[in-house]
Amino acid sequence: MSRLRRAVGADDHVQGPRDAPVILVEYGDYQCPYCGQAYGEVKRLQQTLGDRLGLVFRNFPLTQAHPLALQAAEAAEAAGAQGRFWEMHDLLFENQDALERPVLLSHAEGLALDVDRFREDLESHRFEERVRRDFMDGVRSGVNGTPTFFANGHRHDGSFRAGDLLEALTGGLGASR
Repeated sequence: MSRLRRAVGADDHVQGPRDAPVILVEYGDYQCPYCGQAYGEVKRLQQTLGDRLGLVFRNFPLTQAHPLALQAAEAAEAAGAQGRFWEMHDLLFENQDALERPVLLSHAEGLALDVDRFREDLESHRFEERVRRDFMDGVRSGVNGTPTFFANGHRHDGSFRAGDLLEALTGGLGASR
C-alpha cells in the first residue's frame, strides 16, 4: 500500500480541523467525471464525520484527457488566494460541464472575489507552479489516476463510496471514532 509522501502542511487547503482524528487527502481533477461522482460521496462522508474529519484537496489535472482541468485548478487556487478556495472548489465540481474561462470569471464574480485580480492570476498562470507541485507530489505518492484518496496517510485503493472511505479512515470503528 502506498503512503502519502508529502505530509499535510500549512499550505494545504483543509476543510475541517487540521488536527482532526481522521484526515482524508484527495488528489483530484475538476474535469474528471469520476472525481465529480466522488465529490458527492465525500460530502456525505463529511456530514457523517463532522469535525472529526479534515479533508485536503490536492490538484492532479490529467491534462491529456481533460484539457480544462489545469485552468480549473488554477481558478481554485486563485480563489484560494482570496480566501474562497472551497467555495470555488464546490462550484467547479457542481458545474463540471462548464469550465471555460468566462464561466470561471462568472464564478469569481458570484463569490465576490476581486475579479480583476482573479483574471490576472489566470492570465499570468500565477498558480500553475503550485498545481504542478501537487501533481508531482501525487506522482511520488503513487497517484496514477483520479480520484485517488489517502486515508490517514495510506492510499485507499477501494471504491470512493462514502461507506468505503469511512471504513478506510476509521479501520472498522465506524463513525464512533
